[in-house]
Amino acid sequence: MPGGYTGKILRVDLSTGKITSEDTAKYKDFLGGTGLGYKILWDEVKPGTAAWAPENRIIFGVGPLTGSGAPLSGRVSITSLWPVHINELPGTGHMGGHWGAELKFAGWDSLIVQGKADKPVWIYINDDKVEIRDAKHLWGNGIFRANEEISNEVGPDVQVAAIGQAGENLVRLSCVLCNRSHSAGGVGSVLGSKNLKAIGVKGTGTVAVAMDKKAWKDLTYEFLSLLGANNQGVVPRTPQPWAEYYGNTRWVARKGLYWGAAEPPVETGECSAADLNRIGYRTQKGILDHGEGVGEKYLVRMGGCYSCPIRCHAYTAMPQLETKYGVSRYQGNTCTGNSFGSSFFNLPSGSELRMEASQLGSALADDYGLWSDYGQWPRDFVYAYRNSIIKAKIPAAEYNSIPWQKLEAGDPSFLQDLFRRVAFKEGELGKLFAEGPARVAQKWTELGAWHQEYASSSWKDDHAKHHEGGQVGALLNMLYNRDVQCHTHSNFQGSGLPIALAKEIAAELFGSKDALDASSAITPMNKGKAVFAKMSIVTLELHNSLTACNWTLPLWASPRKDRKYRGDVELESKVLAAVTGEKISRADLDKIGLRIFTLFRALTALYMNEKDMRNNHDKMNDWVFNYPKDAKPFTPGVNKMDKADIELAKDMFYAEVGWDKATGMPTKATLDMLGLGYVADTLGKAGLLPAQV
Repeated sequence: MPGGYTGKILRVDLSTGKITSEDTAKYKDFLGGTGLGYKILWDEVKPGTAAWAPENRIIFGVGPLTGSGAPLSGRVSITSLWPVHINELPGTGHMGGHWGAELKFAGWDSLIVQGKADKPVWIYINDDKVEIRDAKHLWGNGIFRANEEISNEVGPDVQVAAIGQAGENLVRLSCVLCNRSHSAGGVGSVLGSKNLKAIGVKGTGTVAVAMDKKAWKDLTYEFLSLLGANNQGVVPRTPQPWAEYYGNTRWVARKGLYWGAAEPPVETGECSAADLNRIGYRTQKGILDHGEGVGEKYLVRMGGCYSCPIRCHAYTAMPQLETKYGVSRYQGNTCTGNSFGSSFFNLPSGSELRMEASQLGSALADDYGLWSDYGQWPRDFVYAYRNSIIKAKIPAAEYNSIPWQKLEAGDPSFLQDLFRRVAFKEGELGKLFAEGPARVAQKWTELGAWHQEYASSSWKDDHAKHHEGGQVGALLNMLYNRDVQCHTHSNFQGSGLPIALAKEIAAELFGSKDALDASSAITPMNKGKAVFAKMSIVTLELHNSLTACNWTLPLWASPRKDRKYRGDVELESKVLAAVTGEKISRADLDKIGLRIFTLFRALTALYMNEKDMRNNHDKMNDWVFNYPKDAKPFTPGVNKMDKADIELAKDMFYAEVGWDKATGMPTKATLDMLGLGYVADTLGKAGLLPAQV
């Protein structure tokens, strides 16, 4: 195999105990990660298979960049039938940390797990030595204890991905977690259904890089010079002597801002764009997630994933967590993970108590292995409580056993009761909210109706919206079977550059400055926006297949004044060519990304047995067109969409990706062009292929 690949994929059948190795080459047209996951599901899992069936696969997919040392290459894409979706359609959870790189160091390009063990087990991978071990002593314990026990058993250098009690108990809102706070939401119960508690990996190998050391070093430094802060904010948040511009980004470093709980405290300083050794200080996420004051006071340091200098996980120390709630004072998380617990309460932003709730919620959720569904189930829970839906729906005795007075008082210890109920499916409340928002809304129709309102933040199929942003964001959110988890477009939209300059760059990238709108100043659909949407989705699948971090990539804008703040649209292809030694252009790579995404589209249609994907899959909730109620679309300050304009957006996007406008299905010509003729044959036999024109 060329550089970047080990040449082997590991397959473990828990039903038979058979452990085999397969040649990576047969999947190389899909890179790895999600591409590999979709191909395995297409080849091996029949439509109609349930997420918890032994016949389902769960694919821990890494790619040719993982473990190579390329910046931002520490992700794992965990693909399976998605238990959270009401019809259990294909989906992927994305996990950071160091586990994926360790799998490559052990000599494996990915891991496929199938079947079901007859008792709890864990998988131990030590280079070529792979064992299915008894997990009786681990079952029933949280993720933190499982990690500790496995480390005691095989050594502290093991990297562990595990589920908690939520995954064991088949809670649909459960996750797989590694390195204390890096989780892939929504797939934990698939491991639980297979009686698989954890996967521990130790590797002593390396990942070959084809490019010579000097050239590789130069390319890496060029890569780093284009990086901004988390989510690729390329200008600082506050005015700085070295900066020409400033904007609303996560580049918060400044004089007088500290990691306050470090011993001694560490000042972030100004962190100029030219100082590549201080990239990790730019994103002080304590104040972003918890507010000024407390977010600085309790932050020990920033942490993150293998081979990533950005550091977006805020690691904190709050002694009161031990004295008041009996959990460790040391916690770490980011973004929604840091708002999971606090979102149940009406507590002031930046307050000590709100941060306590945040970090207690993180401690409990990460140990139980609970997932918030990008904040959807906390929003649903609060709405159902405030509107007396819970009181009307569950038995009175159970309702009265819940310490509502703590919720009303803003007492974070309420979470200890609530999270336990959900993780163990205790009572009607625990059982229902364990099922996820779609099934809650199906049973409690009041919540289904609320999902059609703006405040619910629900997009379609009762899952959360993820970075909306005009027609481009609307298109992306409708295309997946969960929240889209796409930051490609939002990272460019949120670069922090002045809108006139950002529009100049947009014209170079997408063919029109009108592809990019100013914040809250949406303009009608145009071809540039369709190109923007296509590039965003293709790039997302490339990142999730290479694997690389879509939280910060792509580097379409940069902090470099000498480049007129342009990034490098060729960067991913340059890095892949450097690692593998194979000549590949951006156009070549984009074709692979479109192949991966088109296979996902075909896979979803096949599992739905649906030809009219346009009207029966690519949907959005009513609030998108109704909020604000009396406002007109395309008015400054209004995010309301126009129905006819969104239908035009579909037309234009489908044309860009080679799909039939009437049905939203890939055409035979497109499938053949992408090397997916066998997919066209299957769709044709199922009556799902659009008519040729």
